Amino acid sequence: MDALSTTLFWLDYAAVAVFGATGALAAARRKHDIITFGFFAAITGVGGGTLRDLLIGAPVFWVQRPGYVMVCLVAATAVWLLGKRGWRFRALLWLDALGMAAYAVVGTAKALSLGVHPFTAVVMGVLTTAFGGVIRDVLAEEPNLLLRREIYITAALLGAAVFAGLTLLHVGFWPAGIAGFAAAFGLRACALKFGWSLPGFAGGEDARL
Repeated sequence: MDALSTTLFWLDYAAVAVFGATGALAAARRKHDIITFGFFAAITGVGGGTLRDLLIGAPVFWVQRPGYVMVCLVAATAVWLLGKRGWRFRALLWLDALGMAAYAVVGTAKALSLGVHPFTAVVMGVLTTAFGGVIRDVLAEEPNLLLRREIYITAALLGAAVFAGLTLLHVGFWPAGIAGFAAAFGLRACALKFGWSLPGFAGGEDARL
């Protein structure tokens, strides 16, 4: 468990940093100041994990470890210093995909390590992935990721379910984690590249019950 805890610790930092960068990139799109960059980065980076910890009754991960917020601020500063680069806005989607895949695994793994039921652990993985991005999109006045038809939550759900399922089959953490990450990122990458989306409700606004 010590090795697993150490692995989760560093993966958690990496996921927070990536999501923090997406928050800063969202602030960049709106041409906000450096303080807002830091705020967007911090709330995006730790938002999903905060909700997860509150729901499963765990100590909120960043309260006693300010390094998480500091990592978000470093990510925000890095985005600010990059200046007006044409690729940085395109990078938002791909960084978000990386963070989503990592957080789907990390969130599920943390819930499982605390004895949460596997089904609920998968839900926690998805919430960890989605909530920070929801806050980011609301603050940046961007279309909310939950209201888009593009595949995003589905990819997080797939990655979390693959990881939890393999863990129940007693597959080691790294093989299960890599498989979960690859499933989530692979599906999201295909959605970005090929425009994949789930079919919408056929009835639309004029549907009659």
